[in-house]
Amino acid sequence: MEANDLNKPLEDENGLNSENQSENVPVENTASEKEETKEEKVEVQPEPKDAEKVSAEVAEKDSDEEKDKTEEVELEPVDHIMLHKDELVKRLKDVLKNYPVEKIKEEVEAIKGAFYKKHKAELEDLKRKFVESGELEENFAPPVDSLEIDLKRLLQEFKARKAEFNRRLEEERQNNYQAKLDVIEGIKELINGQESLNETFQAFRDLQQRWRNIGHIPQEKVHDLWETYNYHIENFYNYIKINKELRDLDLKKNLEAKIGLCEKAEKLLLEPTIVKAFKTLQKYHDQWREIGPVPHDKKEDLWARFKEATSLINKRHQEYFEGLKDQLQKNLEAKTELCEKAEALIHVELHSPKEWEAKSKQLIELQSIWKTIGFAPKKDNNKIYERFRSACDSFFNAKREFFKSYKSEQTHNLELKTELCLQAESMKESTDWKRTTDEYIKIQKRWKEIGPVPRKQSDAIWKRFRSACDAFFDHKSNFFSHKDEEQEKNLELKEALIKEVAAFEASDNSEENFNKLQDFQHRWSEIGHVPIKDKDRVNQEFRGLINQYFDNLNLDEYHKNVEKFRNKIENYKTNNLSGDRLTQERNKIINKLKQLENDITVWENNIGFFAKSKKSEALVRDFKHKIETGRRNIKLLNKKLDMLEDMD
Repeated sequence: MEANDLNKPLEDENGLNSENQSENVPVENTASEKEETKEEKVEVQPEPKDAEKVSAEVAEKDSDEEKDKTEEVELEPVDHIMLHKDELVKRLKDVLKNYPVEKIKEEVEAIKGAFYKKHKAELEDLKRKFVESGELEENFAPPVDSLEIDLKRLLQEFKARKAEFNRRLEEERQNNYQAKLDVIEGIKELINGQESLNETFQAFRDLQQRWRNIGHIPQEKVHDLWETYNYHIENFYNYIKINKELRDLDLKKNLEAKIGLCEKAEKLLLEPTIVKAFKTLQKYHDQWREIGPVPHDKKEDLWARFKEATSLINKRHQEYFEGLKDQLQKNLEAKTELCEKAEALIHVELHSPKEWEAKSKQLIELQSIWKTIGFAPKKDNNKIYERFRSACDSFFNAKREFFKSYKSEQTHNLELKTELCLQAESMKESTDWKRTTDEYIKIQKRWKEIGPVPRKQSDAIWKRFRSACDAFFDHKSNFFSHKDEEQEKNLELKEALIKEVAAFEASDNSEENFNKLQDFQHRWSEIGHVPIKDKDRVNQEFRGLINQYFDNLNLDEYHKNVEKFRNKIENYKTNNLSGDRLTQERNKIINKLKQLENDITVWENNIGFFAKSKKSEALVRDFKHKIETGRRNIKLLNKKLDMLEDMD
C-alpha cells in the first residue's frame, strides 16, 4: 500500500467464496438406472417407479443456476476495497444496466459491503474530529452523503427488479406446473381414445416431448408430480400393450442415447477443470432422466457404468474442495506471518528518510508477496486482510507524519545554510589569512552539523557555499604560492643582514653606534617574512646580536630598557605575534603602573609619618630612594605604553 498511497493497492479479499463453492458437492446416486422395464406378461412394460424417483431426487439437488439452464454471466473481477465510493456506485449502476438481475446478487452484496465499510470509516473519522474539537459526541450529526443516496436508490432498483424477476419466475413455474398437469391429463385421455395404436403411440410420444420441453416447476411439487406422471405412464404402457418390435426399437434408441451419455461422462474424467466437469455431469443426469427405458438385460450394466463415472467425478470434486480447504488454511498461516512482519515494522524507530525508504521497500515487498498468496478460509479472510491493511496504513501514516515534520526542519536548515553562505561570501576577499581561514573552518564545520535542506534547493545552496569557500582558498593559495618565492629571497636578505650585524664594530661614539643599531632593526623590520622553518633561527640570531651590542653601548638603564623593549616588540611583529602578545604586554604594564602609583602614595605617607621622628632619617632616605626609583620606572613604563600605541 502503495503511498504511496498504501503507497501500493492490495487484491480484493471478498471475491472468493470457497465454502459456497464446496456446497455443490453432490450426493452420490445410489438408485439403479431409472427408466428400465420389468418383464411381465404384457409385451411392453412400463419404467420402474423407483427409477423415476431417483431422477426426481437428482433434480432436487441441482443448483439454482443449473435449474435455470442459462449461461453463467462472467463479471470482470475487481478489488472492491480499493475502489472509492463514487467508483462503487458507478460499478453498481453499470452492473444493473448490463447484466441480468438474477446473476448479480453476489456482486451487489460485495459492492454494498465495501461501500458501507468505507462510509462507516468516514463517519467515525468525522465523529472523532468533532469530539476532538471539543464538542459533545451526542451532538454529532452525520452529514448528508449524496453517494449513499444514489447507492440506496440503485439498491432499491435492484430489489424491485429482483422481486419482479422472482414473481415472473414463480408465475412461469406455476404455468409450467399446470402445463405438465395438462400433459398428464392428455396421457390419461389416451387410454380412452379410439385411434389406432400407431396414432395413439405417436400421440403419447408427442406428450412426452411436450413434458420434456416444459420448464421448471415449483420445487415442492416436483416429487408428487413425478409420482403422478410415472403412475400414468405405467397405466398407459399396460393399456396399449404396444407390440414387442416397436417397443424393442424404442428401447434400442434409448440404449444408444444412454451409452452416448456414459461415454461423455467417462470423457469428463479427463477434463482438467474439476468444477466444469462436475457441472457438466449434472446436465448429463438431466438428459439421462429424460431418455426412456432400455432393454432389461442391459439396464443394470448400463446404469452401473454411468454410476461409476459419476462416482469418480464426484470423488475428484470432493477431493478438490478438501484440498482447497487445506490450501486455504496454509494461505491463512502465510498471511498471518506477513501480518506479524508488517506489524514489527511499525514498532521500529526510524530517524532519517533513508531508514524510512528502506523499511518502505520491505513493506512493499511484503505486499507483493501477499498478492501471490491465495485466499484464506471465508471466516478468516476478511479479518486477516483487515489486520494486514491496518498494519500497512499505520506504517504509511507514520511515514507521512515524519516527512511532514522533516520538510519543516529542512526549510529551517535552508535558512541556516543561507546565512552561512552570506557569511562565507562576505569574507572571500579577506587577506587576513589566518583569522579568515579559522573562520572558514568554523562555518564549514557548522555546515556539516546542519541537517539536509529541501532537495530542489540542495544543489544550488551547496554550490553557492562551495563557490564562496573556493574563492577565498584559491585567493590564499595563489597568494602563498608567490609568497614562498618572496620568503626565500627575504631569508637571503636577513641572513646577509645577520652577517653584516655580526661584522659590525662599534666606535667610540655611542650615539653613532646607537643610530647604527636602530638602522639594523629598521632594515630587519622592512624585510618581509621568511619560510617558517627558518623564522625562529634567524630571529634569535639577529636579536641576540642586537641585544649584545645594546648591552655594550654606553647608555643609561632607561635607554637600554627602552631599546630592548623595542627589540622585543619588533620581534613580536616580525613573527606575527603582535596581536595577543602586545595586548598581554599592555595589560602587564598597566598593572605595574597602578601598583607603582599605589606604592609611591604609601611611601610618601610613610615619609610624612617618619619625618616627625629624629631617629628615622635612615628610613626616610630609604623611602625617598624607593619613590625616585618608582617614578623612573613609571616613566619607563609610560614610554613602553607609547611604543605599544605606535605599534597599533
